[in-house]
Amino acid sequence: MSYFYNSWDADYKSPFGAIRRNQGCQFTIRLPEETPLDYAPVLVVFRTGFKERFLPMNVKECENGYVLYTTTLIPKYAGVHYYYFSYTSNGVRHYIKRGDACHGTLDHGEMFQLTVFGEDYQTPQFLKGGVMYQIFPDRFCSSGKAHENVPSDRVMRNWGELPYYKPDQNGHVWNNDYFGGDLEGIRSKLDYLEDLGVTCIYLNPVFESHENHRYNTANYRNLDPLLGTNEDFRKLCEDAKKRGISVILDGVFSHTGADSIYFNKFGRYDNLGAYQSEQSPYYSWYHFWGNKEYESWWGIDTLPNVDENNPDYTKYICGEGGVLDYWMDLGAAGYRLDVADELPDEFLDNLRACVKKYDEEKIVIGEVWEDASNKEAYGVKRRYLLGDQLDSVMNYPFREAIIAYMKGEAVTTFRDRIMGILENYPKCTVDVLMNFVSTHDIERAINRFGGQPCDDKSKDWMAGNELSPEEYNRGKTMLKGAMVLQFFLPGVPSIYYGDEAGLQGWKDPFNRRCYPWGNEDTELLEYTRQLAHIRRENAVFAEGAMEFLVLEENIVGFSRYDEETGSSAIVLLNRSGDTGMVSLRDKCFRKYAFSTVISGICDGDAIILPANSYAVISAVRTSVPVAEAEQN
Repeated sequence: MSYFYNSWDADYKSPFGAIRRNQGCQFTIRLPEETPLDYAPVLVVFRTGFKERFLPMNVKECENGYVLYTTTLIPKYAGVHYYYFSYTSNGVRHYIKRGDACHGTLDHGEMFQLTVFGEDYQTPQFLKGGVMYQIFPDRFCSSGKAHENVPSDRVMRNWGELPYYKPDQNGHVWNNDYFGGDLEGIRSKLDYLEDLGVTCIYLNPVFESHENHRYNTANYRNLDPLLGTNEDFRKLCEDAKKRGISVILDGVFSHTGADSIYFNKFGRYDNLGAYQSEQSPYYSWYHFWGNKEYESWWGIDTLPNVDENNPDYTKYICGEGGVLDYWMDLGAAGYRLDVADELPDEFLDNLRACVKKYDEEKIVIGEVWEDASNKEAYGVKRRYLLGDQLDSVMNYPFREAIIAYMKGEAVTTFRDRIMGILENYPKCTVDVLMNFVSTHDIERAINRFGGQPCDDKSKDWMAGNELSPEEYNRGKTMLKGAMVLQFFLPGVPSIYYGDEAGLQGWKDPFNRRCYPWGNEDTELLEYTRQLAHIRRENAVFAEGAMEFLVLEENIVGFSRYDEETGSSAIVLLNRSGDTGMVSLRDKCFRKYAFSTVISGICDGDAIILPANSYAVISAVRTSVPVAEAEQN
């Protein structure tokens, strides 16, 4: 080893990754013995906006021509800290900074990151080890039941038709076509979801709204009439709970609909809306200027922004008996927060306090597309994962890493992307990360894998282009590999409804097509069940640590293990079209004693990996190489 420091190696930094406030963290660097020092090296640590701290490092030991210097940091404040090392030799000051994903390099590079989170930060247990299932309510299943008070301006479509996407003469797409999916339909499929291995349903918005996506809330306290009644929601939660399934709601709190009881721009409601009069009880929620002009979400005038920190609005959502309490009373297990980076810190603080006051096991998940530990939004360094706001986030960084790897990116780049998130996020957050490959906001993974890039394509192109049989098979093969990573990497796999059935879809609204009941890809469906079964039967996938073991051109292997008991599951994935083999006698497995091949082909001390296949092996991880342990 010739490097100075490795932030992923316990010999250099212990413990790995983010730490709690007031928890000790030991740092060690290596310098060549012949390096003349004017004085002891120092660890330099700082938070944005605060002065540096300089911690002297002491000699730990000498080994193989190097001197090891060490020090211990006990951080007093939560926040994202940055650090590097410095020493002076013959009057010249030198720096050890991050040269690549984890290694220290001399006199150039970036700062290392150390996330310090609250001492009491914990995340809900109910989601750990589970499987999430995301449902776009209008498109999953229709009960056929007639519903009352459904507005007459909704256009009802036949199940399975192409969603309407063309704008009107003013260039506006009204999203007013509906396929009749409802909560009773979801309830009728709970046995299907249970059999699939699902333990948590995440519902896209269900509150009363006047577009099919329902992100333009019309009334936070009413279920949309086409989905059923508030009592239907209670029944869904109760019946789901009997099967060990929780239900999470989509919370859209950065804006409302213009067509709502709060704004009432089009006069649909009898009450006085903010658009109609300054005397409206909701007027202070919004920002107006000029002649009825108002601030709207990304300039979309049907989505007026709210002032989340307006006391009346905060009380309405987060107060005693407010919106959050109301739906948790009916059975909601928590909330996924739409556009979390547009919700101010104070509002997120209040929201979490409300949810956790109700029950510590209720969860708060944020929509964040980047690394949420160091995210800056609107000039503010966000503190999502420090213990006062979110439990989890939508794991877009993992999604992009998985997609890129399955499409041919180098295995070392994949490792670096995964390890970067594991290093920056609190472990309790990692255990409940929402790991997906498709959602309602992006093209389905099978299209991303099998078809052409669609970023530069028109809606007309997307409407008229299905995957060819060849493209579908290619996409399905790569999707299966991606699902292996999705299910067995740290976090919680989130299946976007229909992915398990081979449902296709480019970007919105084509990624929101109806579930193909009766026309599922049964082989893919059974494959998904198998992954969920393996995950459920092996406890290490709930909260186990992780280390990469095999990094070959087309084979990646990693372990999930319990640091106390040593119980482990080793996952191997062959992404190529050729047969591969991994020897269990390889040096990378020296700390593992193997017991059972859970899935895959074993030939003596070798695991055979046919084209585009995976294997899972049960093992025990020891703190010393197995051969040495046997000798002792």
